Amino acid sequence: MQLQSITLYPIKSLGGVSVNEAHIDAKGLRYDRRYMLVTPATGGHPGTFITQRTQHSMALIDVAIDVATNELRVWHRHAPDDVLTLPLVHDEARLLGKLPVTIWASEDVPSRLVSTEADAWFSRVIGKDCQLVYMPDATQRAVTSGRVKAAGDVDKVVSFADGLPILLATQSSLDELNRRAEQTLSMARFRPNLVAGGLCWPHDEDTWGAFQIGDAVFYGVKPCIRCVLTTIDPATGERGAEPLKTLATYRRHNNAILFGENVMPARSSLGQTIRVGDAIAVQQRKTSWLPVGV
Repeated sequence: MQLQSITLYPIKSLGGVSVNEAHIDAKGLRYDRRYMLVTPATGGHPGTFITQRTQHSMALIDVAIDVATNELRVWHRHAPDDVLTLPLVHDEARLLGKLPVTIWASEDVPSRLVSTEADAWFSRVIGKDCQLVYMPDATQRAVTSGRVKAAGDVDKVVSFADGLPILLATQSSLDELNRRAEQTLSMARFRPNLVAGGLCWPHDEDTWGAFQIGDAVFYGVKPCIRCVLTTIDPATGERGAEPLKTLATYRRHNNAILFGENVMPARSSLGQTIRVGDAIAVQQRKTSWLPVGV
């Protein structure tokens, strides 16, 4: 097997950026989900995260990394000339005030407001009052999943990702889904950071207790429970029945539908770089929640 693709999501729930290599840090992959849109803080209440689950139009906001300037370019697919530019890494001295935010079970996560310009741009483009926040390096948001205890030597922190730092899926899992579904579905619906290609059983990633990508070691923590976000077509922003309709027929476990594996980097691998084409080797297997290969 080999690493087939790497995708970063610099702003949570907006478009992904395909890259050839990624640097591993304690929060996952560098630049991944360090920005997030939140509801405006009012009356002393924290800002609450906003995603495509409730704002389907966010699927149509694309993001690009400008390597030459170390900036992000953000635009709505239907208005490509209306571009917002943001620093890829923020100088914290230029950020605005502090704002505690909520992401699922994580409450009062320290973040910083970015700019009134960014707030106005996103509020106009998605049609909902919101604010853009950034996670400084000093923020240590703890992983909330109890299953991380079974992983190896890891830093139990995460970015603005839903719960765990990195999502991995295999191409064979998508191929099996498309063999069963009535329409061809793209991997973009599942928003993985890493896609493994090559010869393996469908959903084999469920069994990867410890594995290497190149020289970097990762631990499989738990399968990813899928929600209605996967039913939003990333090409149109419209919601349908798939892939949950088909996945429910063979990937249901205790009323949860599973696709992909949440993983964490070993502490010994922090600072390393993984690249598209790197070999993948499974070092240790774990018991899967569902049968593999069907």
